[in-house]
Amino acid sequence: MSSTTKLSALASASDAANGAAPQLQERQIQVHLRKIPLLADLSDEEIAKVKGELRYRHFPKRSVVLHKGGIGDALLFLLSGQLQVIDVTEDGRAVGLRMLAAGDFFGEIALINGSTRSASVVATTEVLVAFLPASTALHLFSHSPSVARKMLGHLAQKIQRDSEFRALLSINNTTRRIYTYIALMQQTEDKDGRRVVENLPTHQDIANMINTSRETVTRALLVLAQQAVVRKEAHRLIILDPDALQRLAQGS
Repeated sequence: MSSTTKLSALASASDAANGAAPQLQERQIQVHLRKIPLLADLSDEEIAKVKGELRYRHFPKRSVVLHKGGIGDALLFLLSGQLQVIDVTEDGRAVGLRMLAAGDFFGEIALINGSTRSASVVATTEVLVAFLPASTALHLFSHSPSVARKMLGHLAQKIQRDSEFRALLSINNTTRRIYTYIALMQQTEDKDGRRVVENLPTHQDIANMINTSRETVTRALLVLAQQAVVRKEAHRLIILDPDALQRLAQGS
């Protein structure tokens, strides 16, 4: 399993989902369920039930984890790696909708609505995904106050993110659109107090998200680096001057 997997319970190899990679069938998978935010406040009894129901599957980079139009038969948890939620336009162009990181869950809308999947999900790195059957997930939604509360908060944040994203796509200036997207990306704080974007998507993945080209994203990041607004490292972006980035995003 990838060293990036950080997500109390051992799931034996026999728990691997149908079609799982052979290496998952040959060794145990350690998954810390309480480090998954949605499940963090479950009782020990509930954790044990979820543990018994989860099935695991490994996907290589660029493989499709969920297909648009598929049946919503499970709630999925990303345990390691990174995913991108995408839709495809009528002319066959892939449009990125959002990125998913370890600890995130997805596929909830189809479960709640009883509908088919509204978008596809593609692995942008090698990933490990856990599948929780729909019946168990729906029981948690209706019988676990902590899960219901977190799900409501998640849906509210999703609406807000979608609104921000629509506003971003309405920006005509492509460079400003890139700067705004970077400013909106999830950031953490390192030991030196700097804002950091971990697991930075590839330039192509960013381009898919904001309807531009990979080359345009590369040029915009280079300009930011030359102006000492950001510093790009392997798979991460350090925001050296957040105020300057915000001014650029606003067109100042």
